[in-house]
Amino acid sequence: MTPEIILVFSILLITIILFAFEVFSVDKIAMLVIASLALTGLVKPEEAISGFSNTATITVLSLMIIALALEDNGVIASLARFLKNLHILPLFLLLPIFMFITGGISAFINTTAVVIVFIKIISELAKRFNVSQSKLLLPISFAGILGGSCTLMGTSTNLIVNSVARDLGAERFSFFEFSFFGLIFLIVGIIIVTITSRWLPNDSKENLQDAYDLENYVTTVVINKDSNLIDKNIEDTFLYKNPEISILKLTRRKQITNAPGRYITLKANDKLLLMCDLETLAQLNEAEGVSVHKTQENHKKKMADENEEESETKKKQDDLGFVELLILPGSILIGKTLKQLRKQTFQSALPIAIKKRRNIRNTKERLVRKNIEQITIKPGDRLLVEIPRNQISQLYEMENVAVLREHKTKPAVNIRKKSLSFAILLLVVGLAASGILSILVSAITGVCLLLLTRCLDLNDVYHRINWQVIFLLAGMIPLGIAMNNTGADTWISDQLLNVLSGQSNLIVIGLIFLITMLMSSVVSNNATAIIMTPIAIAVAVGLDLSMKPFILSVLFGANFSFFTPMGYQTNTLIYGMGIYKFKHFFIIGGILSIILWVLGTFMLSTLF
Repeated sequence: MTPEIILVFSILLITIILFAFEVFSVDKIAMLVIASLALTGLVKPEEAISGFSNTATITVLSLMIIALALEDNGVIASLARFLKNLHILPLFLLLPIFMFITGGISAFINTTAVVIVFIKIISELAKRFNVSQSKLLLPISFAGILGGSCTLMGTSTNLIVNSVARDLGAERFSFFEFSFFGLIFLIVGIIIVTITSRWLPNDSKENLQDAYDLENYVTTVVINKDSNLIDKNIEDTFLYKNPEISILKLTRRKQITNAPGRYITLKANDKLLLMCDLETLAQLNEAEGVSVHKTQENHKKKMADENEEESETKKKQDDLGFVELLILPGSILIGKTLKQLRKQTFQSALPIAIKKRRNIRNTKERLVRKNIEQITIKPGDRLLVEIPRNQISQLYEMENVAVLREHKTKPAVNIRKKSLSFAILLLVVGLAASGILSILVSAITGVCLLLLTRCLDLNDVYHRINWQVIFLLAGMIPLGIAMNNTGADTWISDQLLNVLSGQSNLIVIGLIFLITMLMSSVVSNNATAIIMTPIAIAVAVGLDLSMKPFILSVLFGANFSFFTPMGYQTNTLIYGMGIYKFKHFFIIGGILSIILWVLGTFMLSTLF
């Protein structure tokens, strides 16, 4: 073992530890890898940054942009409306149908984007039709992973494996090269998860936070002096008639009325403490005669230059948007009140509402006793801020604060744009699947068509792209190059050849599949694919066997991160909702992983 190989292994080991213990975010780890490889001379400077120009990286970026266009133009919303009609089915039918649909869509659209949409659908079904969230959310995450394994563009992992393998001399995969295997995995996965779903937790019966709508935002509304609500009874206003709004408290000349009655007459400067959802809050912000928070007008005046005309001021006000922030442990915002934050607006953002974290002690009565500006921010709380749209990117720079989503008041869905977006998606899939164009060229073509037809605004999507995935890919690709440059992949393959020499092809493929699957449970599936693909190819060459089964064993093994919530982004997302414990992934995901490992080993061994 040469010093260069030892150095590569040291960097690899440190990288795995950083990933496993989440010491830094994945994009920071990726940049550290690039710097380490370049400084130690294990790769040339141009090789260190080659990940940013890699076909897989650009393809993943293009597909993310297409997925955003589909969401913005109502294509995914139309699907959601259709799926809501399925709530009448019993769970033993609803579960496999949802999994099959999720898997089918994930074969052509970014898996994470699909799962996020299904989370929203299931959450709404749970509220309106008493459909069990806990029985559906984990299965759709697993289905998204399985479905993404059915086509070459299904997941970024597939694209990475194909790209690395092609650079090492293997033939590139066609669009449906491994779809037969992927479809079998999907069907078996649906059957296994449907059977084992009995071990998933039941929705909590003692759900006081739902009873009190504690998932809604709490904010203050002030009746302006020129409001048409003045001298009207509460029952005659939209505040009472809208079922999504709960009036918790009325403050008038320092006199407080808790749970004000419907016959109370509103006066100028009345201050109402309300609880409502995000969409209703957006409507309140645009309603005439009311201010969503006391300092709103002052904030908007600060945003406009004093010497500008009224029309220019209004234009600047219209450029303000809502952004939802999740407060994580360690944030500098913890312990502060809304009043404190409003006095020292952070990142040009003004807090206007707060959603308390899930806690059965946060009953409506407790919230009423406090002025909203005195409510202290704690980990897990969600903060809604108002900020100029062109400064939203600054929020991503805040430590221990997660930007969940930006709320934009959009016009009604444009039918033309929706139809064009869907047609462009079909064109991209058709061009890639037929082999007329590569996935990279077809995806870039799709993005260009979306721009030319004005179905997409790049300025709008820059801050919505998951750049962590892009930087992860760009940072890990040079690590694979370094392993090849130093001969580290050959050294590992030689050690494996010593162990596997004389063994049957079944055992050889099974071991590669198992090692990849285990690694992907603690390290990012993309990073696992980059590390294991060169090793698998080297083993295949050393044993004088076909490369294809080995490459596919890495592809499927890296994707099948089921028995921990860390390996795949959708599992982490589901786990973070607080519905499941680690044991649910370990037991159900473990059973699924073992069965798919055995099945995959036998199926892939038939390719020799």
